[in-house]
Amino acid sequence: MRRDSLFTIGPDVPFLPTLAARVLDGTLIGNWRREGPFWLSDVTIIVPTRRARLKLAEAFARQGGGAVLLPDIRTFGGEAGEEEPFLPPFDVPPTPPVASALERRLTLSHLVRAFAEGSGSFATPPSAAEVFWLADSLGTLFDDIAIEAVQPEAFRTLVPEDLAGNWQQILGFLDVVLKGWPAILSERGKLDAAVARNARLNRQADAAKLTYGARPVIAAGSTGSIPATAALLAAITALERGVLVLPGVDTSLGPDRHKRLLEGETTQSHPQYGLMKLLRRLGAGVGEVIDLGGEHPRTALLRAALAPADETSGWGGWRDGFDLEPALAGVGIVAARTADLEARAVALAARAALAEGRTVGIVTRDQNLGRRISVELGRHGIVVDDPAGTPLFQSSAGRLARQVLAVADGNFAPVDTIALLHNGAVRLGLERQVVRRAADRLDLKLRAQRPRAGLPGLLALTDDPELLEVLKRLGTALAPAVALHERPHLVAMELAAALVGAIDGLADGAELPGMPEFRRWAEEVAGLGAAGTAFPPRLLESVLEALVAGLKAAVPPGGRDDIAIWGELEARLMSPDLMILAGLNEDVWPPVADPGPWLSRSMRIAVGLEPPERQQGQAAHDFTMAMGNAEVLIAYATRIGTSPALPSPLLQRLDALIGETSAKALRPRATWLRQAEAIDDAGMPRPAPRPTPCPPAAMRPRRLSITEIEPLMRSPYDIYARHVLGLRRLEPFGSEPSARERGTMIHAVFERFVAAGLDLAAVDALEQMMAMARAEFAGLDAITERRDIWLKRFEHAAQQFLAFERERDAEIAVRLAETKGEWVFPALDNFTLVGKADRIDLRRDGTREIIDFKTGGVPQPKEMTAFEAPQLLLEAAMAKAGAFPGLAGHDSSALTYIKIGLGPAAFQVKPFRLRNGMALMAAVDEIVRRTQGHVEAFLIRDGLAMTARVRPRVETGRKRFVGDFDHLARTDEWTLTAGVDDP
Repeated sequence: MRRDSLFTIGPDVPFLPTLAARVLDGTLIGNWRREGPFWLSDVTIIVPTRRARLKLAEAFARQGGGAVLLPDIRTFGGEAGEEEPFLPPFDVPPTPPVASALERRLTLSHLVRAFAEGSGSFATPPSAAEVFWLADSLGTLFDDIAIEAVQPEAFRTLVPEDLAGNWQQILGFLDVVLKGWPAILSERGKLDAAVARNARLNRQADAAKLTYGARPVIAAGSTGSIPATAALLAAITALERGVLVLPGVDTSLGPDRHKRLLEGETTQSHPQYGLMKLLRRLGAGVGEVIDLGGEHPRTALLRAALAPADETSGWGGWRDGFDLEPALAGVGIVAARTADLEARAVALAARAALAEGRTVGIVTRDQNLGRRISVELGRHGIVVDDPAGTPLFQSSAGRLARQVLAVADGNFAPVDTIALLHNGAVRLGLERQVVRRAADRLDLKLRAQRPRAGLPGLLALTDDPELLEVLKRLGTALAPAVALHERPHLVAMELAAALVGAIDGLADGAELPGMPEFRRWAEEVAGLGAAGTAFPPRLLESVLEALVAGLKAAVPPGGRDDIAIWGELEARLMSPDLMILAGLNEDVWPPVADPGPWLSRSMRIAVGLEPPERQQGQAAHDFTMAMGNAEVLIAYATRIGTSPALPSPLLQRLDALIGETSAKALRPRATWLRQAEAIDDAGMPRPAPRPTPCPPAAMRPRRLSITEIEPLMRSPYDIYARHVLGLRRLEPFGSEPSARERGTMIHAVFERFVAAGLDLAAVDALEQMMAMARAEFAGLDAITERRDIWLKRFEHAAQQFLAFERERDAEIAVRLAETKGEWVFPALDNFTLVGKADRIDLRRDGTREIIDFKTGGVPQPKEMTAFEAPQLLLEAAMAKAGAFPGLAGHDSSALTYIKIGLGPAAFQVKPFRLRNGMALMAAVDEIVRRTQGHVEAFLIRDGLAMTARVRPRVETGRKRFVGDFDHLARTDEWTLTAGVDDP
């Protein structure tokens, strides 16, 4: 290596423009003649990325001062096959093709599955998706081994006796696969991508002298983290005019600190570790590196903040030596409550900069956050290129594939089916309007009726020709995916083929975003045949996610060139007017130091692999480079999802160094957070007042059921909504069977048993009742496990019911179930009270006993004595008035609640509680008087408004009387503000 071949450009100056300037002024090309219009074309410059290549070309064009030929700008490694035929030695055979990540994933899944099933190291066998993820992580280990040029023999230096039992098993497995995988590749005539890249870089290094000769060649922006790249850099520095321009070398480091960084146990996370290791590889020291930029106080501040842990004790003295004002000028911090708010603030900051004609670069490691920012920018009409793209699994095509699997896995469950039909891509060979209309009709059907399982259950709900046609076409389109669940096992090829067939049937072959990539994936899987471990047809969505991992849907072109979203590598080289570092949260930037499932940290170091903290050091270096921009905005969220989140340790260190006062001062500088909070702010919320509709008496109902008398007393607004507005409650879509639905079924069983006149003393009485129960519960095929539990519990209640009836059989003459009646009040404008009694038993003494079966809550004793539970009393009043057809009017001697529960108390008899000293029929007369008073006040006259919740029911501080129309009355708003006794 030549001693004048090492340079660095620090964070203080723009990297690529400075590089171009130092080439043009001759600093980096020595005594190469700079005459004529063609001299620059003799210079070769190698940079890490294509984007850097384009930006460097722009920098030369701006600084060239006229029409000149640009340098030969390349990227490290180049494109596969682009340069190899022209590199000496020319008789080298062509490089074999590269095995794709998918091929490796599927092939290694066989080995991982065999190990997982035979090792006993797993508490539970891994699922198919987990097997594929483990195969991916094993492939990543192969890449690390290839990158670091570690030989398989190095693993034999590990002493199994020194390791825990699980690591011993893994070590034995690795000994097999480290031999097996290269053999498989050799048999197929392929290479791993990392091996192919190493070979390409090594060939370029070997051919560097013949390729470039005495011409200037400059390698810029690389830290040499890949040994093969470091070898290429070493070969370039050995050339007559070869130059290496490193990003951000700390030239203040002396030999002792250089040595400590390389030999320390935990210094791999330091931002200078990779550069120091490269210099050691080149046989150079820090003193031999020439700095092409200046020294800004911010860079010195950051280097102190990110110093090794054993040097942080001197922070107090360092802080006194820093002038924080110029160091932190232009730096702002956004600490948003959520990631959504963070993305919105970042978008607003970028929009403002663009409006001023400045360029913006947004750097984030979090791809989800990058997409959020892109969407927020779209609100302002700003289209930005996101090089990370959209993961194929989350693209439109991936979403449709996931919905297909959900419907097939759930056997046409209502929620999944409606969601699929509402997907705008689903056409089924019809007009989209037809499918949408059918989906709406099916939605209403499913809110009122619970279907049997499967597509036949949905078809049985309707005789609408249009809806039937859509459902039949849906069944045909999904047939390939549904058929997968009929097989005990399948492979990736079968899953991919079924999904493509189903999507084509649903979308009529339309090219959704991500569909070309999805088809290419399916074609590649098909080309691999039956590769990959077989798996049962369960949890297929997670299997699909694992199989398409790493694939992206193409980003449509058309973005602007004055704003971009970059990965952290770009932060090292780009110099926009405003640099935004987003997602600067702990475990995001820098990433978690995870050694993976196959080697521990100490095992990685022992075999010659870099510890996982090496990635953290690289991320810290890129952070330092990005912070060198004149104006920097840092953003992070204090909550991610539902969990609290901390800022990045990089930012925590900076805050700790500059002190609490200065750290707080950085936050108010970022005004974007306040604007982000305000952009969707509708002002101070104005709670709705308690509704007090007062319709004319003629519009108020003249007919109520006995179950509506309690709402009339407690919340007349519910009667208004139901009878004046004509509204009816719709069940929440896709809801699980409720206590109300279960109660209806149980009532039906008791009604059928009594109506059939079955003999209570019969030996098979219980079996006959259970047969009726099974028939009533048959509609719950979709939740068979819960249905069977309910039936088992009902059997216990049925046994107690029979015992109860047998014990009192001698006292009962006739049992009547579900008896309907009507009672007209001529004095109240012929108001009619209608009702249905669960049971009316005619006792042998001529009186009536009225029974109400309850699967929900039984009224509290204080509610009964206060006449706030009027149903049973009103049924007794109707019985006395002869309102039930076929029954002569007569007093009742008993009112009884029977609670049908699910627990040990499956059958409880609870008599109606009366006030002390009050006879039953006196209580009946009193409830009739009160009912007539409410009917006259709220229905016959129109002087009183039909106000909501005039008598709310509260039990131990919790609201128990929840009306069907509380949402319409906006009850939660005005009860919280009006001081009503609801919590």
